Amino acid sequence: MTSTEQSATTPVADLPRKMKAVVQTKYGSSAAVELRDVDLPVIEDHQVLIRVRASSVNPAEWYAVMGPFFVRPSNGLLKPKSAQIGSDLAGTVEAVGKDVTEFQPGDEVFGTSLGAWAEYARSREPRLVKKPENVSFEEAASVPVAALTALQALRDHGNVQPGQKVLINGASGGVGSFAVQIAKALGAEVTAVCSTRNVETARTLGADVVCDYTQEDFTKSGMRHDLMLDIAGSRPVREFSRVLTPEATLVMIGGPMNTGLGPLPHIVATMVSARMRRRNLKNFIAKIEKDDLLFMQELLATGKVKPVIDRAFPLSDVRKALDYLGEGHARGKIVLTM
Repeated sequence: MTSTEQSATTPVADLPRKMKAVVQTKYGSSAAVELRDVDLPVIEDHQVLIRVRASSVNPAEWYAVMGPFFVRPSNGLLKPKSAQIGSDLAGTVEAVGKDVTEFQPGDEVFGTSLGAWAEYARSREPRLVKKPENVSFEEAASVPVAALTALQALRDHGNVQPGQKVLINGASGGVGSFAVQIAKALGAEVTAVCSTRNVETARTLGADVVCDYTQEDFTKSGMRHDLMLDIAGSRPVREFSRVLTPEATLVMIGGPMNTGLGPLPHIVATMVSARMRRRNLKNFIAKIEKDDLLFMQELLATGKVKPVIDRAFPLSDVRKALDYLGEGHARGKIVLTM
């Protein structure tokens, strides 16, 4: 669907017919996206129209824009199949289809939608929940993809239990900052691995032990862990054995970001090495589940999880936001504001 094909019927009354939206028509660099005037999306009976107040930038969008070969079979070989981009959002419900029962105009919500980098976006009830009053739009928009990735890694694939020791390699990024807090909320003892400038943030988030990888080798700490989340992808599996119990689970989430092979070499090497060492390795793609959004809604409302936002860029500076994420040093999440 192109930027001029988003609407097939008349938009909702009293709303503008045009909006600002980020569109992508090619691959290669942040210059592949631009802000354009496009038609306002029109909702179907089961959809919700949201006035987007904030969104966020995830590695998935960065790869979609850069276009390395491994994303093209699904996104389009020579150019993107869809001009729409962006997933996370938080905003206000403007209109609902006749089959929608959970939301009404004026509700403040967060969740996901195709084409969230825009002033308005369409979504469905299963992908939205109400935003807690104590959470800003920017904070709520940082949650869906990153927080659900952390939650599913810990609970569903890592089967974390109260009292277990969890090691998080890459604890300062978007997923990592949520993982530290969610692990604590689930009753685990957390060791966070990060750089010097993020040590105090990791402690503030609740980490029991913080390892500054620029000053010490976390694989030689002498402490054994029941579960490890490898988000940074900075070390080989053979070195993890020193800090994992024999029965420990290793959940692989990320790897080095680059426009070549991306995290693929690390993923393949880790899978082979884990099999040779008979390590319990899990690798997965996060799913946006309603129950998990509700779980995060509760953690946000009670203050057990507080999103960490590194920088907020206006939608017009989306290229700068993508470039900043690509540098690989973001502390927490990068947010786009409308």
